[in-house]
Amino acid sequence: MSEQVEQVGGRDERLRVFLVDDHAMFRAGVRAELGAHVEVVGEASTVAEAVARIAAARPDVVLLDVHMPDGGGRAVLEAVRRSHPQVRFLALSVSDAAEDVIGLIRAGARGYVTKTISPDELAAAIRRVADGDAVFSPRLAGFVLDAFAARPDTPVADPELDQLTNREREVLRLLARGYAYKEIAKELYISIKTVETHVSNVLRKLQMSNRYELSRWAADRRLV
Repeated sequence: MSEQVEQVGGRDERLRVFLVDDHAMFRAGVRAELGAHVEVVGEASTVAEAVARIAAARPDVVLLDVHMPDGGGRAVLEAVRRSHPQVRFLALSVSDAAEDVIGLIRAGARGYVTKTISPDELAAAIRRVADGDAVFSPRLAGFVLDAFAARPDTPVADPELDQLTNREREVLRLLARGYAYKEIAKELYISIKTVETHVSNVLRKLQMSNRYELSRWAADRRLV
């Protein structure tokens, strides 16, 4: 696998990759896992930092988290594309929500994979994006095609869902999948107390009383 990834246009050089994610531990893990496959030329945890450092590093591919406190991956993508259109973006996120996937692809990302992807699969996805292909996690590929075919010019919208913050949506999705609070905290790199706060906010905003009602609500909207 590593030999394949290191072949770029017939030249013996590794792809230059930049990491954008607001979790330092996650960035460190990705850097360690990809070290044998690509050259990680930089990383950033905020939108402003990412835009400046990507411009300086000139990577082939940017691995881009979707949700960050100061604007998110889409803000990075849109800013960089204006000045460096040759840079390609692959979204790497815990979220597989319709609005996140479609929003990033419409903004110009060449692919979208979830953080459950294996290191070898991620390395292969990076190579394919660098080569100009579109790459999606298996479950998302058919969904993206269906969404664009059915509503090519209309963003996916849900008035109730729009009440929730991006982090609340992530917590809701994991909760509906049967994750315990401790597991959600580990998955999202937040404390159990923060998870409890998000769940309380979601229950209040959606006017529900327990996680079972939330799970049914999420399933009805195909968020699970």
